[in-house]
Amino acid sequence: MHRSMGSLRCGLASLAQLAFILAVVATARADDPRGGYIELPTGKLWVLDTGGAGEPVVLLHPRTGNSAIWENQIPYFVAAGFRVIAPDKPGAGRSALAPDWKQVPYAETIDALVDHLSLTQFTLVGAAEGGYFALDYAAWKPGRIQKLVLASSGLGVQVDEEGRAFRHNAAIPGFSKLPPEVRELSPTYRGLNPAGVRRWLEIEEHGTPENAVRALLRTPNTVEKLAALRMPVLVIAGDVDLTTPSGAIRLWAKHLAHHEFKLITEAGHAVMWEQPQAFNEAVLSFIKSGQTP
Repeated sequence: MHRSMGSLRCGLASLAQLAFILAVVATARADDPRGGYIELPTGKLWVLDTGGAGEPVVLLHPRTGNSAIWENQIPYFVAAGFRVIAPDKPGAGRSALAPDWKQVPYAETIDALVDHLSLTQFTLVGAAEGGYFALDYAAWKPGRIQKLVLASSGLGVQVDEEGRAFRHNAAIPGFSKLPPEVRELSPTYRGLNPAGVRRWLEIEEHGTPENAVRALLRTPNTVEKLAALRMPVLVIAGDVDLTTPSGAIRLWAKHLAHHEFKLITEAGHAVMWEQPQAFNEAVLSFIKSGQTP
C-alpha cells in the first residue's frame, strides 16, 4: 500500500512536472526566439534575432503591433534558412522610451542596429506604419537593401490630386473611432478565428499608444522618393483592407520603377496575421526570385 501510494505520488509529480513543461512550451512563442536589449547610440532597443549565417531579413512592425506580430513569419523564414531580425520600434513593445532616449528618425535607429549586427545587405520588410520607415530607410541607404517588401501601407506618401480624390471618395465616416480589431481585421477573420483575434489584441495592447508622438521620418515620403528607388520591391495588399485599401496602394505603387504587386484575398489590414501562408509564400518567392540555386 505504501509502495503504491509512493508510486502514485511519483506519478502525480511527474504529471505535474510534465504539465509545467508543456505550459512553458505553450507560452514560449515564436515572438521571443532570441530576444534581448541592444545598446545603440540612439538608445536601448528590444530586438528579436534568430542568429545564424542565413541571409538576413529585417521586419518592421505596424503601429498597432510590436515584433510579436511576426510570430507567424519568424519560424517560417528560419526554416527556409534565413536569419530574422525584428525590433520593437522605440515606444512600442519592450522598447520603452528611456529618459535619455534620443528623438531621432527611426531610420537612424535601424541603421545603428544593422551596423551593430554587422549586416552589409539584407531584405527589409515593412507592414503598415512599418512600411513608412522601410521606404524612408531604403531611400536613404539603398546600397544596403537587397529587396524591399511593403505591405498594407499608405507610406504616409504626399499624394497627388488623384490620391487625394481617392481618399476623399473612399473615406468611411467615423472609421477612426471604431475598435482597432474592426479597423484592421477582416470580418471573415473575426468571425472564424476568435482565438487569433484575442492574440492579435494582446499584441496590439503593447503597440504604439494612440497618444504617442509619431516616430520621425528622415525626409517626407513622396512620389519622387518612390520613383527614385531602384531595388526590387514587392507590394502586398489585402483585398478587404479598409484602413489602406488596395486601390490606394496601387496609386502609390505605380510610381515605383521596379515592383511586383500581390493582392491577398480574404485579408484585411493585418494581412500577414490573417493570411500568413499566402504572405510568407509571396515574400519567400520574391526573395528567391533571380537567385541561383
